[in-house]
Formats: sequence, C-alpha cells, structure tokens
Amino acid sequence: MATASLTQLSATFSAYTSSKPQPETSRTTTTTTALNNQNRNKLVLRRQLLRGFALSPIILIKEPPSSVAREVEVGSYLPPSPVDPSFVLFKATPRDTPALRAGNVQPYQFILPPTWKQTRVANILSGNYCQPKCAEPWVEVKFEDEKQGKVQVVASPLIRLTNKPNATIEEIGSPEKVIASLGPFVTGNSYDPDELLDTSVEKQGDQTYYKYVLETPYALTGTHNLAKATSKGSTVMLFVASANDKQWPSSQKTLQAILDSFQV
Repeated sequence: MATASLTQLSATFSAYTSSKPQPETSRTTTTTTALNNQNRNKLVLRRQLLRGFALSPIILIKEPPSSVAREVEVGSYLPPSPVDPSFVLFKATPRDTPALRAGNVQPYQFILPPTWKQTRVANILSGNYCQPKCAEPWVEVKFEDEKQGKVQVVASPLIRLTNKPNATIEEIGSPEKVIASLGPFVTGNSYDPDELLDTSVEKQGDQTYYKYVLETPYALTGTHNLAKATSKGSTVMLFVASANDKQWPSSQKTLQAILDSFQV
C-alpha cells in the first residue's frame, strides 16, 4: 500500500514539474534541437530528390525547347516566298541571332521548303559569348529536314581573311582562296582542294557571291555540299547546304534553289 502511494505521488510530481515553465536555457536547447531536426529533414529530402533524379536519366537528358521554331515546321510561321509560293521566306532579324543584335552582321534572307524545321545552335557555336568582337567564325542559324538535308549560315570576321577594312569578296581573293580559308566550316572538319568540283561567280546588284559545289566523302555535314560566300562590312557570310548520299538524288534541286536564294 505504501508502495502504491509512493508511485501515485511520483506520477503527480512528474506531471507538476512538466507543467512548470522551462528555464530559458532549456527552451533555447529545445529550439536549437528543433531547428537541427528541421535542417536534417530538409537535407534528407534533398538527398532523396537527388537520388530520384539520378535514377531517372530521362529527366536529366530532356531539355526545354529553346524556341517555337524548333518544334514546328517553318511553313506554320514564315510567309510564302513572293518568288515561289511553294517555299517560305526566312528573313533574319536582330531577334534571331546575337550577331544581328550586336550589329556585327548585316540582315540576310533565303527561302525554305515549308516542311523544314529550325534547329538549335549550341551557345558555344553561336558567337553569343564573343560578340561584338569574335575572332573565329560562328554559326548564325540552322535548318534541316531529315529527308532532304540541312542548311546553315556561318559568319566569319573579315580580319580572319584580310587586313583590309570593309573588303569586298573580290578584294579578299579568288574563289579558290576564299574556300581554302572557309572550307572547314563547310565540311565541319577538314577541307581538301580535291573535293571542290565547281566554282562560279554571281552578281546581285552591287554584291558579289562566290558559289561552290563540293563532294566531301569525309565531311561531318554530309557527302554533298553546296556553298555560297560573300563579304559585307566587317564580316564574310557563308551559306552551306548539305545532304548525304541518300538525300542527295531527290533533294539536289531543292538545295540548289535554297542556296541561290541566299542574299545579304
């Protein structure tokens, strides 16, 4: 019976002491412990999320679309060409490239089949990091169709080919000299003069263009390449149309039409 009384008294005393206000030190310790627990829970949650991402490679690989143009056919947003309505007309504006925004490149245009799509240009290739004074060529825009081929506009600082300010393409040199400097940007790797099948010179107003036909079996861009080059201001512009052996027979005329339409 005495033992029962002591047990009841102990329980009552414990209840009384737990209801008493805690000392400041105790409250501080309790708060610190709670914060530590909260931070520990956040860290655990973060680790779980990271572990979940690591186990889901699809999430890591997937990128948000860089522009609407990458996802849809150009015919859905570009106007028909006034020369040939079976094509659409792409006119580059400062909204399209870093070099145009910097005023380092003159506006240019060309036609495209309406089924083609614009493809993303990697930041390191776009010249975005070096404008307005890039020392090496950069890619302005790229379009492609898996059945027909691809085209791209490459811009090169004039100083890379000549020291003469605002030199015309004729002042830079012959068609062979120009392609010797720009050939690697046509093929994507290296250039061999034996790959050059034909050259021609074209005049559009006061602008002169050099045109090329190349057979490039080891090129990264494709085994068949058409190119067109001109110079304006402080930049040499190079337009390249490429196709592989499977695409070339049916797309040669289309690629030639696209190339012929390019003008600065």
